[in-house]
Amino acid sequence: MTKFTDYGLRVLMALAVTQERALGGGQIAAQYGISQHHVAKIATALVAGGFVLSERGRGGGLRLARPAKDIRLGAVVRHLSKSDVLVECMGQGSSCCILPACGLRSPLQEAQEAFFTVLDGYTVADTVAQGDSLRKLLAV
Repeated sequence: MTKFTDYGLRVLMALAVTQERALGGGQIAAQYGISQHHVAKIATALVAGGFVLSERGRGGGLRLARPAKDIRLGAVVRHLSKSDVLVECMGQGSSCCILPACGLRSPLQEAQEAFFTVLDGYTVADTVAQGDSLRKLLAV
């Protein structure tokens, strides 16, 4: 999993423990020690995927688009990593010279689907079961 996807999940967790109010991108960036620009890119992707709402103006910021219990981790990871491939031959326009005889692609596709199947069994709400502890750690 890429850092982009990892931080995307962390953004959702921060939003899940602060459902009563929106969080600004700068606040989230400070919580996790990452750049505000990176959080903005992640937020854009999460909004495009229908996981997050972005509100402008006073009191604005980011909020979950639906309850945390309705956001499946598998759907989030699929959305955020849709352009990532495990190996070249699983992507578009592969130029691998052994592709016609290679037996690696199928097991890797199977393993990737197993990974997503496990994540489909969990929601964002499951990741914030220790909400009070997370709020303290994130200082929200």
